[in-house]
Amino acid sequence: MRIHCKVVVIAVCFGVFLLLYFLGGNAADDPLLQEVVEEEEEAAKKDGNTSRSPPEPGRDVAAKFAKKSVARAEAEPVGGRKEGRAINGGAAGVNAKSKRRGNVARPVTKRKRAEEVMHLAVVACGNRVDETLAMVKSALLFSLKRITFHIFAEDPLAPQFEEKLKQWPRSVSAKFQHRIYPITFSVGNADEWKKLFKPCAAQRLFLPVILKDVDSLLYVDTDVLFLRPMDDIWSLLKSFNGTQLAAMAPEHEVPKIGWYSRFARHPFYGVTGVNSGVMLMNLTRIRSTMFKNSMIPSGLSWQDILHPLYQKYKNHITWGDQDLLNIIFHYNPECLFIFPCQWNYRPDHCMYGSNCKGAEEEGVSILHGNRGVYHDDKQPAFKVVYDAIRDFPFEDNMFQSLFYPIQTKFLDTVNTLCGRIPQVFLKQIEKTMRKVFEDKVVRRVRPHK
Repeated sequence: MRIHCKVVVIAVCFGVFLLLYFLGGNAADDPLLQEVVEEEEEAAKKDGNTSRSPPEPGRDVAAKFAKKSVARAEAEPVGGRKEGRAINGGAAGVNAKSKRRGNVARPVTKRKRAEEVMHLAVVACGNRVDETLAMVKSALLFSLKRITFHIFAEDPLAPQFEEKLKQWPRSVSAKFQHRIYPITFSVGNADEWKKLFKPCAAQRLFLPVILKDVDSLLYVDTDVLFLRPMDDIWSLLKSFNGTQLAAMAPEHEVPKIGWYSRFARHPFYGVTGVNSGVMLMNLTRIRSTMFKNSMIPSGLSWQDILHPLYQKYKNHITWGDQDLLNIIFHYNPECLFIFPCQWNYRPDHCMYGSNCKGAEEEGVSILHGNRGVYHDDKQPAFKVVYDAIRDFPFEDNMFQSLFYPIQTKFLDTVNTLCGRIPQVFLKQIEKTMRKVFEDKVVRRVRPHK
């Protein structure tokens, strides 16, 4: 009996010993515990103090083990850790390293999108420097994106532009770049092109040929003023369909009193023709398109069509380059996008009675003071807006130094043909100024959530 009891006791002790052995071995193999032990050993080596007393196994190791477990759990993805089976010893080592690297948090760097830049072209000859600078100023006052101005000017005007643009505040200069080009015509007789309609006006026909590195462009005459951000008309490029490559406004809204419908001796676009004082262009499409015409059935590229077209119709055109554009789009109507009259509002829209419904509803977006109305008293409503923008100091308050002067001086024009509907001129510019004020002031002082 005693022998049997001894055997049982020995067997139980042996079993407990084996159980403790296996449990201890598995714990030692645990990667988390191994990392803790390794760290302890490394720390002891760095200290170089052999007399240091060993840590209590139930306190220090357990605490570090718990910290490691939490860190590892946080680093693992929500769906759990994916275990890979090693094919051989080398693969197992690589697998273990890749797992450790995968659990390390890496800083995420966001790539900034390239800032979109709008391109605006203008042609200035003669005494048009101040008028051109007023146009540039109006574009900068309200626009959001950066603008690159392509200024084509006669040689004596180039240093004048450089000098005056350098005098503008740094806060304004940071919003734009400018390039100044000489007046050049790539085909035909340069003197003949230069005298077509107004000095240098035909230069706009050659923009797709000269600005080969520019994809899209807004061309405006020097007598244009922006009363809302240029960004808004620039966004119309996204409205082009697959065949459209340029956008203009109709020359007139009423065919019975339109110039082309009554007097033109050449083909023109649509019922009333188009006005080229504000012209939005996809230059890439223009350069790659073959244009139908009445001369060559196979079509001609933009560069090749200009001179023969002029030679054929030069005795029948009155408005020069605008007439040539009307002829081109008469034969290629699918290439033209028509935007409403408030984007090219001229005296013709009010001097014979108000005939631009879009401007009555939304206000003028772009003011086009052709017929020289900025510099005489024939249409004082146009002159009031031009004078206010020209004289406005960049860093002054817009409402106090720009909008209120326009509003006050408009009272003197209410008895004129165009001044009797002041909301047409004031609605959009007031709306634009309020938005600029909110963006610059209200959002800056509003506390961040």
